Order: sequence, then structure tokens, then C-alpha cells
Amino acid sequence: MSALATKHPPISSALWPDHSLVRNIVLALGGALLLALSTKVSIPLAPKNLFPVPVTLQTLVVLALGTAYGWRLGGATILLYYSLGVLGLPVFAQGGGIHHLWNAPTAGYLHGFFFTAVLMGWLAERGFDRSGARLFPAMLAGHAVIYLFGLMWLASFVGMDAAFTIGFKPFVLADILKCALGAQLFPLAWNALKT
Repeated sequence: MSALATKHPPISSALWPDHSLVRNIVLALGGALLLALSTKVSIPLAPKNLFPVPVTLQTLVVLALGTAYGWRLGGATILLYYSLGVLGLPVFAQGGGIHHLWNAPTAGYLHGFFFTAVLMGWLAERGFDRSGARLFPAMLAGHAVIYLFGLMWLASFVGMDAAFTIGFKPFVLADILKCALGAQLFPLAWNALKT
């Protein structure tokens, strides 16, 4: 059997092995809340009309949720996060409401969150979260998914050249650093669980 076919439980299963509905609801709500809080830690780039996408911890949290929860619960957590935002709760970086998912230039980045969480969860279930050397490129791939959705959506508003300039270049270094941080945290957590 290949390494990609082998399934490993995500770290949330090791920490809380009971897979009851209550456990899944608590984890999904906690994850959605953590993701909402991560939007409040932001570094806006000036001028705002040229840089509509703030630097936040959101992408790191999305990567971590997928990695920690596995693809099913990670994806469900992002869907819950979207639902809270659609209901008008200020969970997105710039507030709440359905327009943030459909009319905003930054909506594509939000769309990419779901697919990134699913990808990261799938990779974690194949053991990528056990090693920083494997998790770092996996997290880079997760960020690439967010960028793919985000840049394509943003380009429909401003064109691809401008989207790349305002929606990628200012953030790429910070996102590489987030990947490096995340790639160290999970193997450390797994090692701590073994002791």
C-alpha cells in the first residue's frame, strides 16, 4: 500500500478520540470562532484602495484547522464559518453578510478556504502532519489553493496583472513564514503526545 493511501488519524482524534456528534459540533464551533478571531489580527496595507486584502492570520488558521481536524471536519468547519458570515455575524476580515462571499473583490480567497482545509485534512490523514519536511510543502500547496481562487476572483474586478500585484506580491513572504511556523507546530505536538 502506498504512503498516500495509508490513513492516519488527525491530531484532533488523538486528543479527543470520541467521535460523537457533540464532539464534532464543539470542535467545528471552536474552529469557526478561532477563524473569526484570526481575522481581527490584521495588518492593513496602505493605501486601502490599492491593497484591498489585509494580512491576517486567517490562512494559517485555515491550514491548521484542516490539518488538525482531517478533511471532513475541517471542511465542515469552514462551511460553518461561511454560514455564520452569511447570517451577518462579523466573522470575515471586513465584517459579515453574504456580499463578502459573492460581491467583494476578496471573496475568492474565502472560497479557497474550504478547498484548502479539505486538502490539508486529506494530507494530514496520510501522515504529512508528522514531519515538518513533509508538512511545509503541503502548507505551501494549501496556500497555493487559496491564491488560485483569490487571484482568479480578484482578477475579474481588476485584471490579472493588478490582481497579482495587489493580491499576491505583498503577502507571499508572510505566507511562507506562516507555512514554516505551521510545519513546525504539528510535529512538535505529535512528539509531545508520544511522551
